[in-house]
Amino acid sequence: MGLSILFLVQTPPYKSENPKLALTHALAGPLTELHIDEEVKTTVAFVGDGVLNCLKDQKSMDHWDITSTEQHLRNLLLSDVPVMVCKEDLEKFGISKDRLVDATEMGAEISIEVVPFSEIQAKIDEATALMCF
Repeated sequence: MGLSILFLVQTPPYKSENPKLALTHALAGPLTELHIDEEVKTTVAFVGDGVLNCLKDQKSMDHWDITSTEQHLRNLLLSDVPVMVCKEDLEKFGISKDRLVDATEMGAEISIEVVPFSEIQAKIDEATALMCF
């Protein structure tokens, strides 16, 4: 057995550090595993306005002089942390999968998964801990 932590991001990437904090904490999961005797599995899911965090080319450094959420997402993917995005919310905003952050060109073996909310709900139900941002 181990710990299964789901980071549920519901807020947009604007005017708040919460989404970026969720990504930073989720990235700590694989690192924590090195120092304790228990498996720590982290997953990040974006729902509602939170799906806006997954758009590539937002240029946060150019406009606001803050670290890019896009780079945080790439780091998660490069660390094999699963990232899920709610299909229904992407459709609501008219966002296609090709507009989402990708890290395969950097060597990531996984990509952002576009899934129906029912799959995210299943992850919520099976998680040991749920962290909402």
